[in-house]
Amino acid sequence: MAIMGPSGCGKSTLLDALAGRLSSKTRQSGDILINGRKKTLAYGTSAYVTQDDTLITTLTVSEAVYYSAQLQLPDSTSKSEKKERAEMTIREMGLQDAMNTRIGGWGCKGLSGGQKRRVSICIEILTHPKLLFLDEPTSGLDSAASYHVMSGIASLDQRDGSRRTIIASIHQPSSEVFQLFSSLCLLSSGKTVYFGPAARANEFFTLCGFPCPTLQNPSDHFLKTINKDFEKDIEQGSGGAISTEEVINTLIKSYKASESYQQVRREIAEISKKDYGAVEKERNHASFLTRSVVLTRRSFINMFRDLGYYWLRLAIYVALCLGLGTLYFDLGFTNESIQARGSLLMSIASFLTFMAIGGFPSFVEDMKVFERERLNGHYGAAAFMMGNTLSAVPYLLIISVIPGSPAYYLPGLQEGNEHFFYFVSVLFACMMLVESLMMIIASLVPNYLMGIIAGAGVQGLTFPNNEVGERPTIRGEEILRNKWQVDMGHSKWVDLCILLGMIAFYRILFLVIIKTSEKLGKFLAMSPKQTIEVIENLHQCMEIR
Repeated sequence: MAIMGPSGCGKSTLLDALAGRLSSKTRQSGDILINGRKKTLAYGTSAYVTQDDTLITTLTVSEAVYYSAQLQLPDSTSKSEKKERAEMTIREMGLQDAMNTRIGGWGCKGLSGGQKRRVSICIEILTHPKLLFLDEPTSGLDSAASYHVMSGIASLDQRDGSRRTIIASIHQPSSEVFQLFSSLCLLSSGKTVYFGPAARANEFFTLCGFPCPTLQNPSDHFLKTINKDFEKDIEQGSGGAISTEEVINTLIKSYKASESYQQVRREIAEISKKDYGAVEKERNHASFLTRSVVLTRRSFINMFRDLGYYWLRLAIYVALCLGLGTLYFDLGFTNESIQARGSLLMSIASFLTFMAIGGFPSFVEDMKVFERERLNGHYGAAAFMMGNTLSAVPYLLIISVIPGSPAYYLPGLQEGNEHFFYFVSVLFACMMLVESLMMIIASLVPNYLMGIIAGAGVQGLTFPNNEVGERPTIRGEEILRNKWQVDMGHSKWVDLCILLGMIAFYRILFLVIIKTSEKLGKFLAMSPKQTIEVIENLHQCMEIR
């Protein structure tokens, strides 16, 4: 079924309403019924191809689709079958010549916009969902590619001998693409102008006095007739001219007086009288362990190929630590070296932790991919957190050891492997702690600039400022405690354990924020903040055969 209408008429809003993706600030009336039953749209039942192509830019087409197959398909499906399914889907979308091409993004040339659109479709049709939503699937495609893609999607309806419901919002399709749709919903300013068989839409407009001119694309004629953004008079079949607003009102009244509208109302009334009950979610997907392993592998490759994630920071850290090591070269163990050692250690810890903010833009992109895949049921927040944590550990260890070595040995700090191990462990824990904080900020502030400002601000608040007005102290224990926040009353390993505990706390807090936002969104959606009249329209009743 095609949902068509001028820009801003409510196509995407209607699609979001049917898919259960309306914003928490909107109020939705009515019920969404599948086979006459209320059901949460879950994995294996539905898929949603968004208008924005949110993809991991460092992966190739083959890798992106294959990793998605590993995340979505059940463990009972072998690796060879998953790979075959991924390759078959890629061929169906005409991407076989670009299988080994990276998707590409900022600073990295890759696929064209139309090819990225087809990759997004590939990822969501891997499981052959019974209910498929597509928001502007042909945007960025030429007419030939649009027909090829839409015919491939239409063929899903008969695949495996089972019927499927496919709903797409589409803007100005060609005549060949328009003929692929069996049903049509025309919207104008949030109201239904026509809802019925696509083949009878031309007849409906003719009966209303607005026939399609000869040799003109019917879909172009429909959109031109109901588009009031460029207000002008339209000629009726009788020869008169009326405004676009009057045309729309005439079409709406004619549709409500039609037999097809009355038939739909009767079906809705009949369904409303019956209590089919709720249907449990279908659960036939990869296990948590499989998802965590796949996400770890995928994230590790992304971090390796994305220079801005860790490699650029590593180069900066090496140069910085070499400079500090040279500046504080061979401090010795005199009383005068105590202040210098403290300054050196604070400089290293401060620079390395504050510079961790440099990876925030890359992490924001990861969060966008996570949100899309989470909403489509590919995996949950726990698997994402596990994969991100495990994949980051090797890189953080490299960043801690390689720059830390010259910063530790050139000044001649405490000898012994145990002391160097503790030094590196503290650097690793501090950077992991900051990255955990960045996860929380990215989940709350999904914006590069505001996220970096918020991250730096939160880190700044963690530094104590209690020295104003204090007199210098003499005892060494008090200097360590008040100046460097080192309490000699317990082992230094306790401090390291506290850092590790803070890392675990921040990671768990990230999960709590994600879970709370999901539940809060469902709760707020029930409050009457905004009413959207979307389906007097499509009537929020769909049947999956």
